[in-house]
Amino acid sequence: MAHFELSEYVLRINNTKKKMQEYGIDVLVISDPANINYLSGYDGWSFYVPQYLVLSIDRDEPIWVGRFMDTAGAIITSCISEDNIFGYPDDYVQSCEKHPMEFVASLFEKYHWSNKNVGLELDAYYFTAKSASIFERSLPNAKVKDGTNIVNWVRAIKSFTEIQYMKEAAKITEKAIQIAIDKVEPGVRQCDVIAHIYNTQIKGTEDYGGDYTAICPFLLTGVNSSAPHVTWSDKPIQNNEIVVMELSGARLHYHSPLARTLYLGTPPDELISLSNIVIEGLYKVLDFIRPGVTCEEIEAVWRNNALKYNITKDSRIGYSVGLGYPPDFGEHTLSLRPGDKTIIKENMTIHIIPSIWLRKWGVEISETISVTANSANSLASVPRELILKA
Repeated sequence: MAHFELSEYVLRINNTKKKMQEYGIDVLVISDPANINYLSGYDGWSFYVPQYLVLSIDRDEPIWVGRFMDTAGAIITSCISEDNIFGYPDDYVQSCEKHPMEFVASLFEKYHWSNKNVGLELDAYYFTAKSASIFERSLPNAKVKDGTNIVNWVRAIKSFTEIQYMKEAAKITEKAIQIAIDKVEPGVRQCDVIAHIYNTQIKGTEDYGGDYTAICPFLLTGVNSSAPHVTWSDKPIQNNEIVVMELSGARLHYHSPLARTLYLGTPPDELISLSNIVIEGLYKVLDFIRPGVTCEEIEAVWRNNALKYNITKDSRIGYSVGLGYPPDFGEHTLSLRPGDKTIIKENMTIHIIPSIWLRKWGVEISETISVTANSANSLASVPRELILKA
């Protein structure tokens, strides 16, 4: 069963259709698994083969297209009627002779969409160049447009229920961060700490369980803290070493990421100063955020504060976050960086991560927030400080 009321899915579909009309698109072929879930409720680890949701302006309900063996999952988990669920035969799977997009093209012929303006999510992770090529070859009269991120922008403003799921994810995040802090000790292998984090992420709370996360937890020790996206090893954690933790809980695929930095032993004065700059800037950003300001204005608050300390940062300091499947829980819409003039609106949810990475180490202290009527509300409650363990 889908996890939202049918009325919410109907609203999402109608809002997506409005966006489609803005782009001059009659039919949108959706391949991003988060977008498929958002519009239909479908949930399964089936995105390793092509699967699509096809939304047409002239139909109330989208159609789901995937591998035939996954149609049962679509019937069970989605809000789509069985008449609109189509499975392609297994000889289309990883075949040199057939491609699932040819099956999709046959449905376009069936529904008289073959000469429509068609949007494809050309830059989605699970949509390949071959898929686009075969679609255009199979339907030469279709006018193909780039439909990337149309659904993502609809997702940027959350409903009350979505924010509740993110708050529940934040409770799991709190527990996972705490278990990481508790388990980080000299001599403990990085992989053993990660195992405890994963266990906590999946167990969730007494009231609800956790989901698999769109991004793995990061545990960055020593010089690895300067490289924000390297993963753990089986090396023991050392005394007098920095440990950066960035992770998220997930509740029904809704995320609330958080980063904290820990030091084992007595931290160098330089590291204390660096963490204080990050924390000060984070507080200033959180105090500034409200509906009506722009993404670049938020980033400027951080940048101007950091410049007082001769610190520069060339990466964004935040992004829209929420519903996500591997490999990312970011929504690929607004980014807190120069040039992004997106206006912040109530019920947007953003991961604020104004971290600093230098050559020998990095400091990460972040918050996921929801934008309220006049401020920013942190979803998790974890002290914002450099964590010290003797």
